[in-house]
Amino acid sequence: MTFRTLQLSTAAACALLVSGWAAGAEVERPRTISVSGQGEIQAEPDRALVTLGVEARKPKMEDARNEVSKTVDAVLKLTRDLKIDQKYVRTTRVNVQPEYNWDNNAKERNLIGYFVSRQIEIELRDLDKLGQLMEKSFDLGVNSVGDPRLDSTKRRDLEREALAKAVADAKLNAEAVAKAANARLGAPRTISASSGFVPPPVPMMKANMARAEMASDAAGSYQSGQMGFNGNVQVEYDLIPNEPGLK
Repeated sequence: MTFRTLQLSTAAACALLVSGWAAGAEVERPRTISVSGQGEIQAEPDRALVTLGVEARKPKMEDARNEVSKTVDAVLKLTRDLKIDQKYVRTTRVNVQPEYNWDNNAKERNLIGYFVSRQIEIELRDLDKLGQLMEKSFDLGVNSVGDPRLDSTKRRDLEREALAKAVADAKLNAEAVAKAANARLGAPRTISASSGFVPPPVPMMKANMARAEMASDAAGSYQSGQMGFNGNVQVEYDLIPNEPGLK
């Protein structure tokens, strides 16, 4: 009986000890503030990715291939005449597809000719030449053209500038909130960030240019808008309450 009472007392004491340890182990939850920030940089594009396509349909495959090859050779000469660095000029392989029609009476298909195509991809580093390149390529026989894709060789640096502006914006937002809450900011705990860019509109012909003027001087017939580089951040700061009476 005595032994049993001692055992219960020991268990109760252990329970009290664990309870006291748990209460002492509780750590005050840190006070933080989470804010977002945005930054944007505007810049002129300095390069264009241009894809020029040449297509031909002929009853004979050789005739279609010759027509495509003649046009491609002429466009490649044009890039040299415009002093476009040839390391930025690439041609794809020739694509040849036979074409058929279906004879319902004979229940069979008949070969009617061949479709031949090839593409020339150009990374243009001098946008002043974009108008000449596009206009003269049409004159040489290019008949399939994608919209020029404008870009900047400094894109990564510009995105970093936008991110830096976003961080500064987030800090200003956090300081405003902290001041309203009678507190001040501590060090940032976490930062998440993302960046990107918005391409300018597809280059368009200047509206005030007549067709005759474009034919005689295509160098300035295209103009581009600006690109927008943006950064977005989410920052969590420590929030330090001011002492009573301190504002």
